[in-house]
Amino acid sequence: MTGTNELAVDPEALRALVRDKYRVVATEPSGAFHFHTGRALAARLGYDPATVDALPDAAVESFAGVADPLALRPLDEGERVVDLGAGAGFDCFVAAARVGRGGAVVGVDMTTEMLDKARSTARHLGLDHVEFRRGLVEDLPVEDGWADVVMANGVLNLVADKQAAFAEAFRALRAGGHIAFADITLGTAVPAKAACDPELWTDCIAGGLSVSGWQGLLRDAGFVERQVGPPTDTFGGAPGEANARAFQVVAHAFLARKPA
Repeated sequence: MTGTNELAVDPEALRALVRDKYRVVATEPSGAFHFHTGRALAARLGYDPATVDALPDAAVESFAGVADPLALRPLDEGERVVDLGAGAGFDCFVAAARVGRGGAVVGVDMTTEMLDKARSTARHLGLDHVEFRRGLVEDLPVEDGWADVVMANGVLNLVADKQAAFAEAFRALRAGGHIAFADITLGTAVPAKAACDPELWTDCIAGGLSVSGWQGLLRDAGFVERQVGPPTDTFGGAPGEANARAFQVVAHAFLARKPA
């Protein structure tokens, strides 16, 4: 599915850069990045310690989210969940514990190393209700109306065609289902030159939007009952903090519903 909006950057050029960066996060999780990662990040973002502590290092060490995408909408037993840009699977494994064996979780990612790591961990944990599929968030390998919840964590800012991504989330949700995502917001607009540079998007700033910008995308995609959670200082103390402060970057959880 392709959006009709004018894009600031070339989608495939941006995808190539994102793959390159997150390939390293998968294979060298203790490396130096401009963002926080791993167990320390999960604790910073308020994830349940008991849930995180129960997971092996492989499930957590490459986690690079920005907030808890499910902060506004806890999952119920038996629900079906799609995670956009699932990476090494951390949020999928958290979701799997919440939906139980009667539910199902599908993680979608485009980076081979992340998919390999996520699938290996799922096998190690014996989670046969968790599946990882190769694909793009703008063209999800998920059937119409399958999901009760579509979630994402720090991923949509890295997507050039956000209209297409939200349209795909809408399509994959059942009537009455929810999109629950966390992403960065900008208090100061990124200059036009920076917004057109795909390399600056991978710093998790140039592709961010204002709160009203994210809300507008949800509205235009057809979502109702739109909610925004409190700000999270996801970059505090990270190497990328200075850039984040310059553009007043914080993260929020967002929630909206597909009409019944």
